[in-house]
Amino acid sequence: MSADDQLSRKTLPRLAPGLRPAVDPAELRTRVVHFGLGAFHRAHQAVYTEQAAARSGEPWGITAVAPRSADTVRALRDQDCLYSLTERRPDGHRTRVVGSVVGALAMGPDAKAVDALLADPEVTVVTLTVTEKGYHRAASTGGLDLTAGPIAADLAAGPDGPLTTVVGRLAAGLAARTRAGAPPIAVVSCDNMAGNGAALARVVHDFVSASAWPDRSEILDRMAGAVAFPATVVDRIVPATGEADRATAAAALGVRDALAVTGEPYRQWVLEDSFDAPRPPWELDGALFVPDVAPYQLTKLRLLNGSHSALAHLGLAAGLTTIAGTMATDWGERLVRALCAEVAPTLPAGGPDPVAYADDLVVRFRNPAMRHLLRQIGSDGSLKITERWLPALRELRARTAATPGARVTPVLELALAGWAHGTRRVPSGRGAPSDPAAEALAACWAPAIRPAGTVRALLRVLGAPDLADDDALTSAVADRLPALAAGRVEI
Repeated sequence: MSADDQLSRKTLPRLAPGLRPAVDPAELRTRVVHFGLGAFHRAHQAVYTEQAAARSGEPWGITAVAPRSADTVRALRDQDCLYSLTERRPDGHRTRVVGSVVGALAMGPDAKAVDALLADPEVTVVTLTVTEKGYHRAASTGGLDLTAGPIAADLAAGPDGPLTTVVGRLAAGLAARTRAGAPPIAVVSCDNMAGNGAALARVVHDFVSASAWPDRSEILDRMAGAVAFPATVVDRIVPATGEADRATAAAALGVRDALAVTGEPYRQWVLEDSFDAPRPPWELDGALFVPDVAPYQLTKLRLLNGSHSALAHLGLAAGLTTIAGTMATDWGERLVRALCAEVAPTLPAGGPDPVAYADDLVVRFRNPAMRHLLRQIGSDGSLKITERWLPALRELRARTAATPGARVTPVLELALAGWAHGTRRVPSGRGAPSDPAAEALAACWAPAIRPAGTVRALLRVLGAPDLADDDALTSAVADRLPALAAGRVEI
């Protein structure tokens, strides 16, 4: 590809004004560091930050750090950190270039540059989209899993040794920042976990506590007053980018964009208003700052993310490919509405109305312009459903424990059966979603084990022995498996 045919600052003037960034990237400086170079960040936080910079006139630029993908870093650098976002609207696609990312680093090879930014007084915000598995939490405690291989290796590394986990790199960088007496900083988790701010604070603090650093106690004391971990809720459906998406972007721009992303029109960002350091004025682009994000967080996690996972696992069992395709079945909309109604009693007051929220979900999921792959949504299921389904399942079943025989969680039982069905070992090339616990889950399907015993074993792999010991639950889930094996979803 010729440089003249590629998106870059050099080719930017050739684009129509409506396609260019909302702010001149040359006028921005790195004031935000982001861990995770995936499509979601580029279609969400980077957009809010660009609009905040454009509307305030403040130079809020982002340096994005890729934990592993050096290829993405190279591709972004080749384009001067520019990329396009295409909103998939029912009335037609809308494409424009985003300019808030001004630097790209690979966490391993560029470790010294990452550490320098984390200690830079001008950097006052760190954001993360590293997915649930990037936190290395122990299922039993919610704290850092010190026995996880990558965490153990980072803890054993010397002062200048390689750090391969985001938790380790972030903890070391924040420690260096506190030692240097740099001003306060906010570290903002944008991953889909209940209490994501507290979860991130816990694993970072656990890493420091478990380190061999002689000043670890002093670091923890200083961090308590200098590092905030606000909780957040992020929402935008961002499908994996395919060749057709890149072709759409190229047609709109007139130049090639190797890092094009797409997303639905809808986006939301709710943040706990606990920042002690300067931050981009994201509220200028509609972000909401609230004292407590829990009502919004649980509504999104249990209704949107919970429905998404249910559609993914059941849709895969039915031989489907996309969310929109699953919603086109005779059971897709009923599943979403039924799951929202079932889970709604577990939500705290002060959040969105569950019925209206379900209405919005149906519209969003049905968007014919979206092609959100079930395999993408169903990946890492053993981590996702632990957050999205199991807490509500426990609460609902505990409420009716004194009512023998009551079917209080039929939709969650069906969803669990869909997930369980997909944990079978499948022949190579069959396209099962990836999962870090795939081997342990597949081992639960020993021929000598009855279906309820398999469900029980699967729940134990999830770190849910209490649910595994619920005979009524495991039997109800097992009873759903034959229909799913035949490709039928029965609500």
